[in-house]
Amino acid sequence: MTIDYAKARETMVEQQVRPWDVLDPRVLDVLATVPREAFVADAHRNLAYTDISLPLAHGQFMMKPVLEGRTLQSLAVDPTDDVLEIGAGSGYLTACLGRLAREVVSLEIHADLAATARARLAAQNVLNAQVIQADALNYSTDRRFNAICVTGAVYQIPQQWLQWLQPGGRLFVMRGRSPAMEGIVVTASAERNEVNASRIQSLFETDLPYLEGAAPAPAFEF
Repeated sequence: MTIDYAKARETMVEQQVRPWDVLDPRVLDVLATVPREAFVADAHRNLAYTDISLPLAHGQFMMKPVLEGRTLQSLAVDPTDDVLEIGAGSGYLTACLGRLAREVVSLEIHADLAATARARLAAQNVLNAQVIQADALNYSTDRRFNAICVTGAVYQIPQQWLQWLQPGGRLFVMRGRSPAMEGIVVTASAERNEVNASRIQSLFETDLPYLEGAAPAPAFEF
């Protein structure tokens, strides 16, 4: 069966993403133009625009389109922004961020996923994004970013991630204990970076696989 991917992309935006309160025209335009099927394994290409999470290697998943849309919208990325992505995965969200930002640096812990994401980005001529194989929980950089996009869940937000934000920068992440997680945006202080409840905005509830090493310790019941 031949799929009209352009039509499927339009249907995804209009019937899945927009009804979930994703109304930013730049985000909708990116989702309507970046070919999601080009970032999906051949075995799942026919499912590229369905409202489901698609499996990746190492027990990881490609987020549903609605979550990708909410994630992009929550960061309010400007064309002059430098963005750090934690978890390249398929490379799709990296490509979307590349359309919205000046530059994207993406950290991916798994060498095979990093290599595949690089190849897919190159094939789509995404020239302002680089994928670095690294564990974001042990990564070190002196660089500061306008926005940080975390594509997996964490139980607690590592303090060093907040230190990677520019003053006034935004970090999007899913946090909590599965299955009761929330998607939040943390906005850094204009003077110093710290977690402060007045600068944490809760956006929606969801459930997402944890980043490696970011899950809570198992809870034992007696």
